[in-house]
Amino acid sequence: MTAGAQFRAALDAEKPLQVVGAINAYAARMAERVGFKALYLSGGGVAANSLGMPDLAISTLDDVLIDVRRITDVTTLPLLVDIDTGWGSAFNIARTIRSMTKAGAAAVHIEDQVGAKRCGHRPGKEVVSKHEMVDRVKAAVDARSDPSFVLMARTDALAVEGLEAAIERASRCVEAGADGIFPEAVTDLQMYRRIADAVKVPVLANITEFGKTPLFTTEELRSAAVGIALYPLSAFRAANLAALSVYTDLRARGTQKGSVAQMQTREDLYKYLGYYDYERKLDALFAKTK
Repeated sequence: MTAGAQFRAALDAEKPLQVVGAINAYAARMAERVGFKALYLSGGGVAANSLGMPDLAISTLDDVLIDVRRITDVTTLPLLVDIDTGWGSAFNIARTIRSMTKAGAAAVHIEDQVGAKRCGHRPGKEVVSKHEMVDRVKAAVDARSDPSFVLMARTDALAVEGLEAAIERASRCVEAGADGIFPEAVTDLQMYRRIADAVKVPVLANITEFGKTPLFTTEELRSAAVGIALYPLSAFRAANLAALSVYTDLRARGTQKGSVAQMQTREDLYKYLGYYDYERKLDALFAKTK
């Protein structure tokens, strides 16, 4: 089964499908271990975690591909990837789709912001014309070599042009071949219901903390016909706060003793890495050479 087919199977099996952000390969291992059926790599997460930069169209296709490959190398779960605006014209978008497929991604979402994009929950966003966004989707569809590879269209038009315009854009993207719709910065459940009723494909709800969208439960999202519940950076935010606390305490006290209770143990680290399996393999290899 291809990665795209895995993602589609997960969509059928869990409603809404919980897709959790994995900021790196180790986070992906932990997410798989606790039972999630699909993973997500955030463009903003790549910018912040891997580059130490803001989510302002600074990262490149290659920056994202590095993290995609690292995650798909260590997990069997299908991975949804944020490809921002596709990194250029139709030919660039086609290259992006081919590269993502080759790197093992199962799905991507491409958006309708201008090239100098902003975080979807910040003011001052600008979107390209409806026709240009449809062309982006068409370019992605045309480049798809695996028909099961999932192409989602994200629209930021709600904050710029209103709900009706966002629904119109989403509908046009579906006509162009999009397999799902990601309406960004939705503020209430009824909006999700109206979008889902109009587009007739899976709708993604971005349940990101400290943004415009309330932290709806899966039950609430199910009632609004949402197909995917996305948690892009939840674990990342928690890990950042924990790291800052450890750094601050260590600098102030000259010892990490007060922070040890907050840390994952060496034994748990080894468990999620499968460390002992590697070690046993190493022992077996060396035993054969004696």
